[in-house]
Amino acid sequence: MTDRVMEDAVAGTPLKITIAFIVSQELAKISSLLPSNKRRSLIVHSLIHSMGLLKHNSESHRIQVVNPRRASFKDLAAYHSKEYLEFVLEAANEVQFNEELGLQDDCPPFTGLSDYVPLVAGATLTACEVLRQNVSDVSICWDGGRHHAHKSRASGYCYVADCILAILCLKRAAPQTYQSPTPLHKPRVMYLDLDLHFSDAVSEAFHRPSSSCSSNPLAPTQTMILSIHHSSPGFFPASPLSTLPNPSSPSYDPFILSLPLNVGASSPTYARIWPIVERVKSAFRPDYVVVQCGVDALAGDPHATFNWSLGSETTNATHSGSDLSDDIHESPGRGNKRKSGGVGAEGSLGWCIDRIVNSWGVRCLLLGGGGYNSPNAARAWSYLTSIAIGNPLDLESPIPDHSAFPLYAPSFTLDVSEGTMQDQNTEDHLRGIETIYEIIIKDIQERMQTAQ
Repeated sequence: MTDRVMEDAVAGTPLKITIAFIVSQELAKISSLLPSNKRRSLIVHSLIHSMGLLKHNSESHRIQVVNPRRASFKDLAAYHSKEYLEFVLEAANEVQFNEELGLQDDCPPFTGLSDYVPLVAGATLTACEVLRQNVSDVSICWDGGRHHAHKSRASGYCYVADCILAILCLKRAAPQTYQSPTPLHKPRVMYLDLDLHFSDAVSEAFHRPSSSCSSNPLAPTQTMILSIHHSSPGFFPASPLSTLPNPSSPSYDPFILSLPLNVGASSPTYARIWPIVERVKSAFRPDYVVVQCGVDALAGDPHATFNWSLGSETTNATHSGSDLSDDIHESPGRGNKRKSGGVGAEGSLGWCIDRIVNSWGVRCLLLGGGGYNSPNAARAWSYLTSIAIGNPLDLESPIPDHSAFPLYAPSFTLDVSEGTMQDQNTEDHLRGIETIYEIIIKDIQERMQTAQ
């Protein structure tokens, strides 16, 4: 429960959790021009609309559709270089390849790029602003989540670093108000990345190795980055930060964390490592959580690397329990048990988002990201939207008849279930992760004590 909701309770008004959903026709159309995800945005928003999710209001939740603003040059320059922005914002350059700026190969220039960059960044910043202004408890922007774009270079299908811009925005002290004439403390922001691919640009932007902090190496930062992803030789992106952190390394930063999983990661594996996520969050005590909900880790994605389910129960063998799991007091148990309330099997994507949105008590921004099976991306983000608004859809819900209906063959239902891929995250691998994170979490706790 957020501070605003608690204030309502004290005042005697009904408890209402407000969800801001950022969308416009222009945003969906421009986002659907993205070469790596053509038409995906229109498919996603068409399903969300046809399922009536943007009209749902209840005694406990209300959803507000918010039109995004365009990001200004100044907004974008909070991170991006002047040279990069001047090129991508000029419509005449939309057909010009530029190797130095990364506009080639996986990030070719395309018609509409000069609109895409300010619209996507503006949508994510709009989502941040309604959180900062105490207008919403949860903000959703499925067209955001571009975590590979660098300061002066496009990369990995990403042309604008909206994730980084979001963190920078939320880090700023809350604005003065009549009720609070003096600015509050500078907020702490936790960024959690669930995409199949490592959040290289985000992690590198905020990386502060202990060896470089000569003045006060134990001082905490305002930002915590935690990326759960696949990492192996030759797998994009190549980054020294994508591997399991080594607390004895000079490049170690306990606030820039990586949790790499092996091929075939399924819901039981996510259930096994989820207590680590919860403990990192508890140690850091964020004021905001930004979740990059890339869905290319789901079964059925063309990358065919992970085997995560949206919500259905798994048939894979479960991993044995861990002492870390004691921190999830509301957990329904290990493996494939279904949590009450219809949010899917433990460790599924839906279950994880439900934990964040409904149990963490922190203002939350949900962003999109990867996902190259567009109907499955629409299924996933529709389901996550339903969880955020307090009305989780039945996983067996039929896809409504609408313009994109044929794309949902052959099941024509909401769920994205696991496939037959073997989960290669062995007991030894997972215990190794847990052992390292015991050290890291204690380090975070000690450093955060200096912030009190």
